[in-house]
Amino acid sequence: MTNPDTDPLKLCLPIPPQAEYIIEKLEENGFEACVVGGCVRDSLLGRKPGDWDITTRAVPEQVKAIFGRTIDTGIAHGTVTVMRGKEAYEVTTYRIDGEYEDGRHPKNVAFTPYLEEDLKRRDFTINAMAYSRRAGLIDLFDGKTDLREGRIRCVGNPLDRFGEDALRILRALRFSAQLGFEIEEETREALKTLAPNLARVSKERIHTEMTKLLMSPHPECIHRVFEYGIAPWISKTFGEINPRDVWITGDFPPRIPLRWAALLCHETEEAAQAVLKELKMDNDTIGRVKLLVRWRQRPVGTEEKLIRKTMSQMPEDAYDDLLALKQCLRDIPESREDLAEISRLTCLIRGRGDCVRLKDLAVTGDDLVTLGMRPGKAIGQALNMLLELVLEDREKNDRNTLLAELASSGCLCGADSKT
Repeated sequence: MTNPDTDPLKLCLPIPPQAEYIIEKLEENGFEACVVGGCVRDSLLGRKPGDWDITTRAVPEQVKAIFGRTIDTGIAHGTVTVMRGKEAYEVTTYRIDGEYEDGRHPKNVAFTPYLEEDLKRRDFTINAMAYSRRAGLIDLFDGKTDLREGRIRCVGNPLDRFGEDALRILRALRFSAQLGFEIEEETREALKTLAPNLARVSKERIHTEMTKLLMSPHPECIHRVFEYGIAPWISKTFGEINPRDVWITGDFPPRIPLRWAALLCHETEEAAQAVLKELKMDNDTIGRVKLLVRWRQRPVGTEEKLIRKTMSQMPEDAYDDLLALKQCLRDIPESREDLAEISRLTCLIRGRGDCVRLKDLAVTGDDLVTLGMRPGKAIGQALNMLLELVLEDREKNDRNTLLAELASSGCLCGADSKT
């Protein structure tokens, strides 16, 4: 392997000791090996990689023979996971992908002794760099320049790369958002041309990439989905969103329901649900996004009792998301002064430990059963009535006071109401 890069500042990447050990053991046994892909990219950017993937000339059987503890993670594609203590490292044989018949996956793969052939099949130049201490940085497609200049560019012909795997279209947008990079012109035109190929990609994979884009430092890059004609291929209902209604920036806290709600907040609750269901989103996220969309235009109010009532209608973290969403949006029923007061009173309510949910009531269902009420629907109704009283007046959350309220309402008629 040769090293075309001569920048002395970037010739020593911080490879973890266990990954370095694996590379050294492979080299001791006569096999080239290096870290590759995202870990090299992130290291050059000064970021901490999440994973350290290793590629090697050794085929899986040879890798398994060298290391004692391995897992057959993807033998058909040349991948063996080597365990070092509790740490796992994927080691993959240099490979050449066969024909992509379905626009997503190669029909087969063939192992190759040449690293260059392996790097040629990768999606973007910034993901097609490899490194080892012995060989230095292997950058055959000038990925380092693209990193320096903030550019997403396909390896080779972008029509070929996107034609092989349409998910790369969304990966290009996602990387541009995560890194704050521009998409190179030829790459951009190719993804526009091949956007209809996204019809071949599973909705689960689409929503994963879309979520990563929205959770990035530059979620405003979502506008490129509309600008490049990709929106209709995200999902049917997503394609009906008016891009002029979409306004989201990196100021929105990076929480998944909140950022999806920011994207969909001008849609009806039904349309927002349809988008997320079409993308196979989990039910919990769908429910939280619906709640935020529903409440976006509802004023919370600047009285303590109104704030307690709003807090009582949603999980605590969802309420926090609602306030954060309102703080970031431009068209809400509250003024900035109102939001500041709501935030102040929220802190006051929480600091005092005001009752805002049934579990915080001074009376429980068991208390009512002990006092003679029959278990069932009536107890639930009685507790909800008491909660409404306490939301109006926090000082009523006292056992004697609440039981007296129940007695006066007739709920404890015939029961022992002594305390």
